[in-house]
Formats: sequence, C-alpha cells, structure tokens
Amino acid sequence: MTNGIQTAAYIAASVLFILALGGLSGQESAKRAVWYGITGMGIAIVATVFGPGVGLSGTLGFALVVGAILGTVLAKRVEMTGMPQLVAALHSFVGLAAVLIGINSDLTAHTFATAGEQVIHEAEIYIGVFIGAVTFTGSIVAYGKLSGRVGGKALILPGRHLCNAAMIVISLSLMILYMIDAGSWTLYLMALIAFLLGAHLVMAIGGADMPVVVSMLNSYSGWAAAATGFLLGNDLLIVTGALVGSSGAILSYIMCKAMNRSFLSVILGGFGNSAGPQMEITGEQIAIDGDGVAAALNDAQSVVIVPGYGMAVAQAQAAVSELTRKLRAAGKTVRFAIHPVAGRLPGHMNVLLAEAKVPYDIVIEMDEINDDFPETDVVIVIGSNDIVNPAAQDDPNSPIAGMPVLEVWKARQVFVSKRGQGTGYSGIENPLFFRENTRMFYGDAKNSVSQLIPLLR
Repeated sequence: MTNGIQTAAYIAASVLFILALGGLSGQESAKRAVWYGITGMGIAIVATVFGPGVGLSGTLGFALVVGAILGTVLAKRVEMTGMPQLVAALHSFVGLAAVLIGINSDLTAHTFATAGEQVIHEAEIYIGVFIGAVTFTGSIVAYGKLSGRVGGKALILPGRHLCNAAMIVISLSLMILYMIDAGSWTLYLMALIAFLLGAHLVMAIGGADMPVVVSMLNSYSGWAAAATGFLLGNDLLIVTGALVGSSGAILSYIMCKAMNRSFLSVILGGFGNSAGPQMEITGEQIAIDGDGVAAALNDAQSVVIVPGYGMAVAQAQAAVSELTRKLRAAGKTVRFAIHPVAGRLPGHMNVLLAEAKVPYDIVIEMDEINDDFPETDVVIVIGSNDIVNPAAQDDPNSPIAGMPVLEVWKARQVFVSKRGQGTGYSGIENPLFFRENTRMFYGDAKNSVSQLIPLLR
C-alpha cells in the first residue's frame, strides 16, 4: 500500500469517526453511528497493517487474532450492567499502551536534524507517558469501584490536594531534567508518580460522581492516544485521539453542569463527602405489596417511571417495557424520566430502554419533566437513589447538596422498587423513602414489575 492510499484511507476513517460521534447524540441515529465507527476502525486497522513500513508479520498477526477473539468474547459475555466497568478497563489499555510506546521510543536511538526536533520529540514522549500513566491507574481504580471490588466512598486523605499538587510539581521538575538529558530514570520516576496520581485522583471521588469519572477517563485516554500519535507520526491517531479527548471533556463538563458540580472540583476529588452533620431523617419506610401498586396504577391517568442502576442489575428493562405497553394500551399517559447521571455510565438508561424497545418519544430528560411531577398521579422509581433524593435541595450538608434531582416527591403517589433498605452505591440515605406519599415496593425489580402486569386492567 502506498503512502497516498494510506492517507486516503485515514481520511475516510476520520470522516467515519466524526459521523459516528455525531450520530451518537441521538437514540434513533445511534445504531447507524456505531456501524460508522466499526467501519472506520476496520479501515484504520487495514491501512495501518498493510501501510508503508509495517507489514503483516507473524507477531502482529498473532496479536490481531488474539485481540479479535478476546473482543468478541467480551462483547458476547458482558451484560449491560457490566458495561461501565468494561469501558473503564478499556480506557486502562489505552493508557498502558501510551506508557509502553513512550518508553519504547525513549529506549530507541534517534537521529535529529536540529535540537528543536529533539526537544519536541522528548516532550511528546514525556507528555504521552504522563497522561497514559494517570489514565491507566485511574481507570483500574474506576473499574474496581464500578465492579464493587473497591468501595464507592471517597478516600479523603489529609492534605490530599497538597499531595496532588506536589506530585504534579515533581513531575514538571523531572520533565525539565529529562529535557536536558539527565537520563531515562527521570521518565521512569515520573511514570511511577503518575501511576500514584491517577489512582489517588479517582480514589478521592465519591460514588455519586462516578459517571463523570468514566467520561473524564474517556477524555484522558483520547489525549493519551493523541500524544502517542504525535510520537509515532500517525495522523489518524492524532485525529482520533483529539476527537475522543475533546468529546469526553465536553461530556464531562455537560454532566458536571447537570449535577451542579465544578468540573475541576470533581476531578480533584472535591466532592463525595459532607461539610458537617447531615439533616436527621424522621419517619419510617412503609412497605406495599404488588396488589397495592397495581390498584394505584389502575386508578392513575398519568404515570412516570424513573429507572436507575438497580433496573440494570435486575435486568428488568424488558418487564418495564411490557408494563409500559399495557398501561398505554389502557389509555394511560406513561413517560420515563431520565437523569443525566442515572446508572454508572453516561446514557446508561437510554441504552437499556432502547434495548427493550421503549419508544424514544416517551423518554424525557430531567429538565423537561421536572415541572410535570405535581400533575403526575403515580411515579415508579426502579433502583434509583441519589437522582431522586430531596436532600440535594433540603440538606446543605448532604454529599449531593446542590445537585439537580428528579423531584418525584411532588407527585401524588411514589412507589420505590428496591431490594431492601440499603442506601445505594454512594452510601447516602434518602429522605424520599420516609415521606408520607412514598411506599416501598421491596424485592427484585424484575420480579416485582412482572407481578404487576397481570394485575392491571
């Protein structure tokens, strides 16, 4: 393959990646967008493997086959509930690749025409390794938190911000030493510090902010790929990395605005803990059985369903979709209220509902539906905690104080489907569960929703 053909293939792949990102902004166009991305990546791999200076060697062929097999197995085995931690794990691969490529380039002898070229090359190595190392360990910790192997509570160490600042200053100092040829030990020491920094940054972020962490790590992985692209002189890698990095950063910013968070404070671990004693909760949680919930649904004219991560865990989306069809067939108005950070991955609930063939036009975002709750007869909350927590508005000492939430408590009746009386992933108690117009519908969400369907008129 000539340079010209490879360049044309890279341009085509870049266009397809842009179309893929654009298509992912809407549910109806998302499936087509995924195929754009798959096609673009296929073109990119073929153009790289058969491009000038590479060639399909036995080692590369073996790596491609093993990677393809592993990818296929993971895609078939991983449920939607495991998708957030899978995404975090994949981010770690990008980070580790950037570190290894940077170290390999440092070990390889290079000849430079000018001193300026050498400075640029060394800067590319150092920045790529730094971003990659932070992404790698940060993604590993995020994987641990999302999979339940690491606690969701924020790890708040004394002087944590000072520690982070010190690690960054030391890394910058080592960069200067590296640039003046003090030795490769400066690069390796910085990599160790960056590994520690990435782990500490994510450990200090509470469970309520984990969706932001996932999109933030997505951005980091993109910038790591872009830095690697500069190092290898690969234009496609630069473009793709910049697309992923910028889109991840924009998504993180949008989500922080939706949560009334400061982006800088989230990534520095400034949230996830309270500033004082939280408001005391009075009352008791009152349970209700399926007959009671079904009776309320039969009498209702307007119903809003609020899905959360618990629905994904129980794989209840199909049952919820069937419940929706039966309610709509009875002439009732049914809508879904989606919080921007519902679940543990941006767009998690939208994907689940689309998978269950819930009509797109009844899936409504938080800002559009919050004003309608006072006119709603019944709200069914399925596996959600923080996104329907009134403490965000009422308790200034709550870890989620100031975060916009779905104001479900303003509806006439609220039914909460939960496994038990636990506090959820972030460990924050919810006063909604103790309100007079709230009843707790305990049990597995899939079984609970399924038992309602035959009871509806």
